[in-house]
Amino acid sequence: MRVLVIWADDRSPNLGVRVLGAGTEALTRRVWPDAEFVFYNYGARTAPVRLGSVAEVAKEAVLRQRGLADWFRGFDLVMDTRAGDSFADIYGLKRLSAMCATTEFAARVGVPVVLSPQTIGPFGSRRARALAQRSLRTASVVMARDSISAQASADLGRPVDVLTTDVVFALDVPEPTTRRDVVLNVSGLLWQPGPHVDAAAYRRTVTDVHDRLVAAGRTVSLLAHVLPSDNPDDDVPAVEEFRDAHAPTAEVLVPMSLTDIRTMLAGAELVIGSRMHACLNALSVGTPAIPLAYSRKFAPLMADLGWEHVVDLRTSADEAPAVVAEIAARDDLRAQVVAVRERAASTLALATGALAGRVDAVAAGRR
Repeated sequence: MRVLVIWADDRSPNLGVRVLGAGTEALTRRVWPDAEFVFYNYGARTAPVRLGSVAEVAKEAVLRQRGLADWFRGFDLVMDTRAGDSFADIYGLKRLSAMCATTEFAARVGVPVVLSPQTIGPFGSRRARALAQRSLRTASVVMARDSISAQASADLGRPVDVLTTDVVFALDVPEPTTRRDVVLNVSGLLWQPGPHVDAAAYRRTVTDVHDRLVAAGRTVSLLAHVLPSDNPDDDVPAVEEFRDAHAPTAEVLVPMSLTDIRTMLAGAELVIGSRMHACLNALSVGTPAIPLAYSRKFAPLMADLGWEHVVDLRTSADEAPAVVAEIAARDDLRAQVVAVRERAASTLALATGALAGRVDAVAAGRR
């Protein structure tokens, strides 16, 4: 059994993308424990053409000169992660188009495609909705990681096969090596001007959150969850700028691997952050987390797990620091995390069942 996992890997500077790669592998191994896995993400050279290029994939679909069809047929299954939240047009139509073209090519040459647990939507344009409908129709199995995504898929004419949760909960839980109080993730994506939230307001929010926690006697460490790279959105410059300006004595955490970050967070009392997988990593290892949300992907996923402690920066930026301080002072958070993890385990079991049943049937049809 050979499985191709696309739009995730174990080398991305974005540790959330590494979660998707490792978690998708872990979930799939529950069905096929001896499977061989190959990962493809932007910048990879494992495919004969750049799968992130609509032009190259479209040209190969017509001319069949570079062996992409044979390359795909070398796999028994494609697990399409869409980088977790890119099955939408919030990052632009070009990215959505490239991912959809790849899925369609694989399905056309007879390889079962699974849309692994992910956010579906939003789709703000007619073109985006049309692309999404085509992708949903070609997928052998569609998994949503939250109920709003499941509804978005149904609205496009393709009800999901299973409503589950994020694959981070399929990962092993490490033993903590160092104990910390509060770990605050500062997002490089939101630190600089962009389309998600007002950057100046975000900076004020992070500063106020930090200052309120320190005033309450908490010790705050600063976390980068996206590591240095050519991408200007990495967290390290934002973390260092914040430290230099507001918290010169704060510990700065720059993890070296997925295991490293999960071990760090397992030893924390509380995690606060705008990188969703910083918060999901925390919850999955038993640590309470307060997401500072900037998109639709946060709240429904957390709500489905029974975790209501999400602060939406798009609608409540001014109130966010006070709300965070109030949540941070609660003494029942860790008990709530136990229930979250139990719920996540049960919903991932549904994903395993859907994967086994549907894909086995499709694979049998290929033989």
